[in-house]
Amino acid sequence: MHLPEIDKFAHLKSPLHSWDPRVKIISISILIFSVVLVRNLQVALVGFCLTTVLIFLSRIPFSFVFFHLKWVLLFTLALSAILSFTISGNLLFRLLFLSISREGVNLGILISLRAITATLLIFLMMGTAKFSLSLKALQKMRIPDKLVQLLMFTYRYIFLFMDEERKMIVAANSRGGLKRRDFSTLKTIGGIAGMLLVRSFERTERIREAMFSRGYNGKLNIIDEFTLNSGDFIKASITIAVALMLNFPWVMK
Repeated sequence: MHLPEIDKFAHLKSPLHSWDPRVKIISISILIFSVVLVRNLQVALVGFCLTTVLIFLSRIPFSFVFFHLKWVLLFTLALSAILSFTISGNLLFRLLFLSISREGVNLGILISLRAITATLLIFLMMGTAKFSLSLKALQKMRIPDKLVQLLMFTYRYIFLFMDEERKMIVAANSRGGLKRRDFSTLKTIGGIAGMLLVRSFERTERIREAMFSRGYNGKLNIIDEFTLNSGDFIKASITIAVALMLNFPWVMK
């Protein structure tokens, strides 16, 4: 099963990879909030272009980014189509009994640009450092330990459970359990869901016992340490300045 390794290219060398994870998370998070608050289409396009430049500087392959961006693109495409038909305004053209307005199209494009840009920035924030380092950065930022560990376990094991579910469906199909559309098929699906819950609980118990046998004490211990330098603050200053400029009143007009 293909797993979405968001930190697959964390070993590369670039200005974003060398950025202290704590400062990077804070700075890019501010930029994300700034992007999603933009109300001007031209400004949103500028934010998207700047993000594309950052991806180029990070040296993460565009094919990797856009492969994982496809679901966001599908969602925003559907949303844009709905908004184009439902928002009233200046009529662009009429398709049968549906009217497409200029305001609806502009709003759909604006929301799509904001969503895509924010997703790309998340890739930059999490994909330019090892996932364990990003977790430690969150820990250093005083994010509660339980929340950080919940994020770690969710990212790690949700894909294992998906793989387990895929194997069970393949096994059921090989026995002809899901090829019909009747009550028996519903019973099979219910059995798969129940067995998946049982296996998930059993795996959770095994993981818990394995962690305690290795000295787990309720805290996330990661050996790597962070060091701040002037370059980290320069990058942060530039990023925050861009975030503020995107939402200046004179830019919004």
